[in-house]
Amino acid sequence: MPHAPAHPFTTSDFDFALPPELVAQHPAAERSASRLLDGRGAEPADRVFRDLPALLTPGDLLVFNDTRVIKARLLGVKATGGSVEALVERVLPSHEVLAHLRASKSPKAGGRVRFADAFNAEVLGRAGPEDSLFHLRFPGDPLALLERHGHVPLPPYITHADTDDDERRYQTVFAARPGAVAAPTAALHFDEALLAALRERGITTANVTLHVGAGTFQPVRSDNLAEHRMHSEWFDVPEATVQAIARTRASGGRIVAVGTTTLRALESAALDGTLHSGSRDTDIFITPGFSFRVVDVLVTNFHLPKSTLMMLVSAFAGFDRIKTLYAHAIRERYRFFSYGDAMLLERAAPLA
Repeated sequence: MPHAPAHPFTTSDFDFALPPELVAQHPAAERSASRLLDGRGAEPADRVFRDLPALLTPGDLLVFNDTRVIKARLLGVKATGGSVEALVERVLPSHEVLAHLRASKSPKAGGRVRFADAFNAEVLGRAGPEDSLFHLRFPGDPLALLERHGHVPLPPYITHADTDDDERRYQTVFAARPGAVAAPTAALHFDEALLAALRERGITTANVTLHVGAGTFQPVRSDNLAEHRMHSEWFDVPEATVQAIARTRASGGRIVAVGTTTLRALESAALDGTLHSGSRDTDIFITPGFSFRVVDVLVTNFHLPKSTLMMLVSAFAGFDRIKTLYAHAIRERYRFFSYGDAMLLERAAPLA
């Protein structure tokens, strides 16, 4: 996988001071009542998310990530009695999973962890010699066990324990394919009424799947971007979506990615210049200088300082424009991160 092109930016360039009270702890009362910062024009424009159909053009194609968030957080105890918190990152065949484990002492291969006082998982070892993930075997279907005994894996900056409301709202209305441990948050703003309004406007939709991993919340720790090891996520681009994009292009419409996860899937599938259907892992790291091949417009939430997603939106819309838009959002008290408000961006450079 190609790494980021060389450029003069360092990680510190993507830092910003965010008043802590702007980190949204709960979603807006209605999904489409969130605010939307229209960042396409010379001046930022303050809108409401349900204005989106009027801001798009008939013939545009909206591409969604239809991943479904699983109840990936489990609480348990080791045989020694020490407490363990697990975050299941990936479900594998044969009832096995890869998981992040937090414990005072890491469990050893061959050990067992009892989760939710309901079932025992066998520790098979580390996923790899330099990997932070643990390889576990569950006694049955991991998705079924997580659904019954797990918790909604709310992001680390949301301070309350998960509730029934989080179970409903930290999930898109069209979530279909289970496997994500974080929501594709730009899509949380869409409700059935808004989807109907988009259809009436002549805007079509298509889906990709990218199972969002916990690495999405990790800051870039090295100031040299070339030293950052990007996390890997599984994605799938259906042939029907490739064809819908080709039809949209042929008729002069634009490709609108709903969320950075959708953009990462589409651009990963087109790295050689042609958009391919199919599924695989991607560790694509999009930084300023990246050549976009698919996406014209991006709907996205506001991202963490020094994160790979701050670098991605800066690559897409332009570093200076993103700095201006974030300063405006902070000044105007927009709500940030997963349960926060959204932005509408246009690609700064022509398609490669």
